[in-house]
Amino acid sequence: MNKRIFKDQTASSGDIPFYKIGTFGKKADSYIPRKLFNEYRKKFSYPEIGDTLISASGSIGRTVEYKGEEAYFQDSNIVWLKHSDEVENSFLRQFYKVVKWPGLEGSTIKRLYNKDILKTPICLPVIQEQRKVGELLTKLDSLIAANQRQQKSDRFTSNWDTS
Repeated sequence: MNKRIFKDQTASSGDIPFYKIGTFGKKADSYIPRKLFNEYRKKFSYPEIGDTLISASGSIGRTVEYKGEEAYFQDSNIVWLKHSDEVENSFLRQFYKVVKWPGLEGSTIKRLYNKDILKTPICLPVIQEQRKVGELLTKLDSLIAANQRQQKSDRFTSNWDTS
């Protein structure tokens, strides 16, 4: 979706989560009415299940897989691109995690434009290889995250060990 939502159109609770750049990939803290969501969803583009959403400002390049939940995303600060079946979404998400976006080094206000995304070269293996790479790296990310949670838990519990 690409229509701006104004602060007076949001509430701290409600029907449809509204993700701003600060809550993207986390828990929403603003909501919009269902009527407004339905109106904008009909008029403007909307991600499909499996699409990769990308933060275009703030923490540039943060990616989230759209899983089909009803949600609205902050105008041009969160983007997704339609692409052909020659690109596997899991591979694309992994690529977006490591790509060096052009023109961001040293700028005061960081912003990723669609043209930057579209001009970024990407080497695409055949679709089966993309799927394998995407799945493998996604599993690895999950293992790393689980290990980090375990280490944090171990540090916390070791502080309570009084023996």
